[in-house]
Amino acid sequence: MSQTTNSILMIRPINFRMNEQTAVNNYFQEDLSLRDSLINLKAQKEFDDYVDKLRKFGVEVIVVSDNQENDTPDSVFPNNWVSFHKDGTMAIYPMFAENRRLERREDIILELEKEGFLIENIVDYTSAEDQNIFLEGTGSMILDRQNKIAYCAISPRADEELFIEFCEDFEYTPVIFTANQTVDNSREAIYHTNVMMCIAETFSVICLSCIDDKKERKNVISHIKKSGKEIIDITEKQMHQFAGNMLQVKGKNNELFLVMSQAAYNSLTKEQIKKIEKHCNIISSSLETIETCGGGSARCMMAEVFLPKNK
Repeated sequence: MSQTTNSILMIRPINFRMNEQTAVNNYFQEDLSLRDSLINLKAQKEFDDYVDKLRKFGVEVIVVSDNQENDTPDSVFPNNWVSFHKDGTMAIYPMFAENRRLERREDIILELEKEGFLIENIVDYTSAEDQNIFLEGTGSMILDRQNKIAYCAISPRADEELFIEFCEDFEYTPVIFTANQTVDNSREAIYHTNVMMCIAETFSVICLSCIDDKKERKNVISHIKKSGKEIIDITEKQMHQFAGNMLQVKGKNNELFLVMSQAAYNSLTKEQIKKIEKHCNIISSSLETIETCGGGSARCMMAEVFLPKNK
């Protein structure tokens, strides 16, 4: 079982702007006071430059465009509504914001099949939305696919029971904790686990100080260490620059890269960069508009495609 893939699905934005429906508990979002049309143009440029960069290093990027009719400002973050697995299974997830539910589009799936990927089975968790229960894909869960361990920071967008159900369905060991950030002097739940934690093949980048409960923190550390990975700890300040929102991918000849935004890269110390580069090279790209208005970064923009291909 591989932790990384060479195939990535990305959705090119058409109506990108700050999503008022997600801003209620995504404390990373800020208003840019620019016209929405200008914000969208800047986001499209960042998106295109990012895709070009990934392709230059040999990453297979399948780009599908968002569509006009849905008005889906966050469609650039597909990893929240879908995940793809080695055995040909696709999982579809319940989303907190109503306007994000429109991001789940059948034509995106058909596009993957056209590219030769096999979808044998669909596990659909979206009926949980009727009970206001959410689990936002690999935003809410960090999957250690090699060791079948799933990490989840419980939040309004990550329900504990549904997470355990996912782990039973996909045969993962659940590691559950709470991760907080300081907002106006109080500790608030971090909306997605993937802004404070990343699992790569031989290491993990994580903001341990977000896990206030010592027992929970110890448990997370012990699972990462037991799975033989080096822990690269980041500060909460670095996390706010999206230094936790990274993803390891494969380029040409199966070379490994850690992908992050320019802001995340700039926040890292020389020592941290050296630690990462012991394991793999880094790809960074400027995502300033997307990060500021969308409150998500490089990792959120990539849905990994682990599906088998037609022979």
